[in-house]
Amino acid sequence: MIICCGEALIDMLPRQTEAGESAFAPHAGGAVFNTAVALGRLDTPVQFFSGLSSDLFGDILRDQLAKSNVDSSPAAISDRPTTLAFVTLTDGHASYAFYDENTAGRMLSVDDLPASGPDALFFGGISLVVEPCGAAYEALMLREAATRVTMIDPNIRPGFITDEESYRARLTRMLGAADIIKTSDEDLEWITGNTDAQALLASTGAKIVLLTRGSEGVTVVTATGSFDVPAQKATVVDTVGAGDTFSAGFLAEMDKRGLLTKEAITKATHDDLNAATAFGARVAAITVSRAGANPPWASEL
Repeated sequence: MIICCGEALIDMLPRQTEAGESAFAPHAGGAVFNTAVALGRLDTPVQFFSGLSSDLFGDILRDQLAKSNVDSSPAAISDRPTTLAFVTLTDGHASYAFYDENTAGRMLSVDDLPASGPDALFFGGISLVVEPCGAAYEALMLREAATRVTMIDPNIRPGFITDEESYRARLTRMLGAADIIKTSDEDLEWITGNTDAQALLASTGAKIVLLTRGSEGVTVVTATGSFDVPAQKATVVDTVGAGDTFSAGFLAEMDKRGLLTKEAITKATHDDLNAATAFGARVAAITVSRAGANPPWASEL
């Protein structure tokens, strides 16, 4: 069982009415939410932990999780509003304007943390930036990291960061505790000032670093060396949810191979990691070929 820990929100995606007017359509989203949905659709046992609202948007989120085979029972439910993210697309690439003050997700606290249980935990997204939820997710990761496999995808959104020093300090602690780090080349440059994934591995003690480079594929770095996995060819509609789906595909294949335990992950071979990375690239290619974060089902593969 994998538990995905982080934000769930409503992406307000740009659309055009029949009358030609600009409009926004609500779609369930959030980086960690997308990863959970993708895992569920890939038939991987998965739970979702976040702060979810009892409002109408919260109903949309819970409905999407249930329909995608995700157990949301660990989530903390409140009557605070749901976070909204208004999306702007430029040449298929998304930028975001977030409305997050006093929301159900934002106000999650350490008092809401679930009990131990799942084999592996996934963290990331904007939920690590703000308080009090950022402190709650950090506490959960540091509590579990000694005995369970943890993976993090920082998924940097510079426009959402108001206290950069505090956020960088949190990332340093969480990256240092992680077994698997997934980061894009752009995110790694923001974090470290360069795109040296080998140096990131050495500075954190992670077992695996996955450096995604868009159409150039993924570089996999371990203590025994590095190798590249090519991207899957796709006709790109937009990139919303691409990295989130990649993370899910990687975790799904690692779980299938029985590698998501502290002992097993140290024994993952080149072939194991190549297969997991290639599978992640495969499911991400399907996601970018259609509008919004719409991960594929196992039957589509």
